[in-house]
Amino acid sequence: MVDPAVESRIRVLREVLEEHNHAYYVLDAPTVSDAEYDSLFRELQSLELEHPEHASPDSPTQRVGGRVAEGFRQVEHAVPMLSLLNAFNDEDVAGFDRRIRESLASSGVDETALLYCCELKFDGLAVSLRYEAGRLVQGATRGDGSTGEDVTTNLRTIRAIPLHLRGLSDRPEFIASGHAVRIPAVLEVRGEVLMFREDFDRINREQQARGEKLFVNPRNAAAGALRQLDPGLTAQRRLRFMAYGLGEVRFEAEGGSVPDSHLDMLQWLADLGFPVGPIRERHAGPSGLIDFYQRVGQRRASLPYDIDGVVYKVDQRQWHERIG
Repeated sequence: MVDPAVESRIRVLREVLEEHNHAYYVLDAPTVSDAEYDSLFRELQSLELEHPEHASPDSPTQRVGGRVAEGFRQVEHAVPMLSLLNAFNDEDVAGFDRRIRESLASSGVDETALLYCCELKFDGLAVSLRYEAGRLVQGATRGDGSTGEDVTTNLRTIRAIPLHLRGLSDRPEFIASGHAVRIPAVLEVRGEVLMFREDFDRINREQQARGEKLFVNPRNAAAGALRQLDPGLTAQRRLRFMAYGLGEVRFEAEGGSVPDSHLDMLQWLADLGFPVGPIRERHAGPSGLIDFYQRVGQRRASLPYDIDGVVYKVDQRQWHERIG
């Protein structure tokens, strides 16, 4: 027999814990102490054990699953995960801008309206998260860009990755940042799994105390954690995630769409519950791009994570295919 009071308490605890996770890992604004969080988590865990009829794969207690028995299966990406071109000096940046403008002009597009979105290039591992009906169903590594490895079980342990999209309910859309956000039927979010420097230092202290080999850098530590066959070990590494792009997106109902601006798309992802890089700007030409790079360089040492450069993307997403 279902106890309404128990059912209600379980629902409230799940919502509260997810809000605390979002505040800590996405907004970087903790709302409770670790002790308070752990107390709520243990209460929920106890109630779910006593009342298995209320079990849910979306529960915060279900992030850590069982050991992967036979390694990771291969996953073919619905949309290839492309690599980035490199620029090493101001002349390379100017050449990049010139080629973009020439390509747009040859396609009959007014290149004077060209804008760029500038972001950080996180030093981690690229992954793709697939959501269907708003719920995480698969996570895969980049691999060769066309095929990666299914690491869903390990990615579920990363508290910065939502198990279900924010605003998911019986309503097809919700209001965030002053506008309606429609939940896609299929949403593939591309981003970077990384380890913050403070967590890297903690892990190496623990490794040293056990007389074990130290990790070389946060990226290597994150890579090793993501490919653990035991998700429990992955969870101990406290990996983070930053979203920066999209793969396949499909809406069932009319009226659903992704913002055309890449910068606005990043905010759209934030509204859906994903952490995105806090340093992101829009600029119109090479001088703005170079200035962004120089300012980031001045802040680089004080960032809580490693980066290996900055990224420039054409902000008008509808032009991407024209450019090639």
